[in-house]
Amino acid sequence: MTMYFNDFQISDLIKRAIKDMGFEEPSPIQEKAIPVILEGGDVVGQAQTGTGKTAAFGIPIVDKVTADRYVQALILTPTRELAIQVSGELQKLSAYKNIRTLPIYGGQSIGHQIRALKQGVQVAIGTPGRILDHLRRQTLKLDQVHTVVLDEADEMLDMGFVDDIEAILRQVNNERQTLLFSATMPPAIKKLSRKYMNSPKTVSINKGEVTAPLINQMYYKVLERNKIDSLCRIIDSEDVELGILFCRTKKGVAELTEALQARGYLADGLHGDLTQPQRDAVMKKFRDSSIEFLIATDVAARGIDVENVTHVINYDIPQDPESYVHRIGRTGRAGRKGLALTLVTPREMKHLRSIEQEIKMSIPSQDVPTIEDVVEKQQNSWKKLISDTIASGGKEAELFAPLVHEILAEHTPEEVVSALLRMNFSTDTSADEAGYNFGDTGGAKGMIRFFINVGRNVNMTPKILADEISELVGIPAKEVGRIDIFENFTFVEVPEDVAPFVYEALRYSRINGARVNLEPAKPRPKRERKPSPAPRR
Repeated sequence: MTMYFNDFQISDLIKRAIKDMGFEEPSPIQEKAIPVILEGGDVVGQAQTGTGKTAAFGIPIVDKVTADRYVQALILTPTRELAIQVSGELQKLSAYKNIRTLPIYGGQSIGHQIRALKQGVQVAIGTPGRILDHLRRQTLKLDQVHTVVLDEADEMLDMGFVDDIEAILRQVNNERQTLLFSATMPPAIKKLSRKYMNSPKTVSINKGEVTAPLINQMYYKVLERNKIDSLCRIIDSEDVELGILFCRTKKGVAELTEALQARGYLADGLHGDLTQPQRDAVMKKFRDSSIEFLIATDVAARGIDVENVTHVINYDIPQDPESYVHRIGRTGRAGRKGLALTLVTPREMKHLRSIEQEIKMSIPSQDVPTIEDVVEKQQNSWKKLISDTIASGGKEAELFAPLVHEILAEHTPEEVVSALLRMNFSTDTSADEAGYNFGDTGGAKGMIRFFINVGRNVNMTPKILADEISELVGIPAKEVGRIDIFENFTFVEVPEDVAPFVYEALRYSRINGARVNLEPAKPRPKRERKPSPAPRR
């Protein structure tokens, strides 16, 4: 049975604000958590970012808070970004109630925060360090707080805030409701809930509900050496309004940002080494769409919540299934469709399979677009760009006139336009070539033959090898060609089109627990013919 926000026992003023925000049906975590929170007891909610958990605790808080000018609710968040976002959402929910919310975080003038607190604030949202600073200065009082929320508790513990959190909780009114939200439930979180919560009820949503149907997922098999070219093909053939690109390391973010900017994409990077003003400047550019791509690490992306992100692209596959779910949850927000794309190199195929097992679904694969696909996809935007430039006129038209006449005297208009398009718009074609030239390896027609440095000495069998290649490269085992196994080495033939993937996947992998090395085979020696007699001089 479908549930609606109107079904909750909350005031009409809040229902009206929710309707203004365009929400009708609660998300799974909201449907489960709101009725339990409204009962007044302590609640532990297990949910990832992007599942609507802010409204899950925000709606009951805003419903409960009165117009009295003292702090009635405290929300602790790991980052300033998340504090600002939660504060913004609570302001929207309380549009018809006279309630003031204040985000409190480091990096902002403490004087401004003190003045705001003196004027009277009902809901304080902040990072543990700065909240503690106000408590020491006695500019924030928590003795009348009826609700405390620990948002993204696992992130706060990872960032070393556990002592700060405990120091804050000891100063809060004992007669309170405590809500804890966390994507994962490590022992430290369970310990915290036992110590500071009274018989909490647990609400959780399974991963299937997290990766909502509004997020389309797919992966692309790419070669390590062509990764950037493949990425450019993919984003050129997609209608990306706003995209977040994830890299595994800070260095990866810096390199990818530089590579995309050099190719003319509107992109900027976000990583842990940025100062707060630099981070704010990048986020502002992303929010007002003056950049199309935000490139980030998992840590740097904490607390980012931008509504109209159309694409999340895992340039580097995430370390674990939780991170995958976390990342892709940043698209498909507020009822919009989102697309989550993952680039997978041959050596990462096993990693992808473990993510699929964990989220209990098979992620479909897609081929990297060809140059023809990209040209076809971009034709309309190129035509519009040319028409707009012609329409804008300008003095430059006169400036180029002599050169234009000169070129048209020597070439047809078709040749000229074709050349200019190729110069300006053609993406790098090198991604089409596999990037490897194995030469003559002595394989059958259309096959590449590889040499592997282990054989029967590690109990290798044709089935084990064919299955390994099949799993890593995503081709049926029966497509693997001839296999010759000897005592200490093996020869295997694979189709030419998948040979680069086999090469990258098996080059330094393990088979039957043994580390293997794989190289293109040398051609079989040709039978020697008798040399023809040397010509007489």
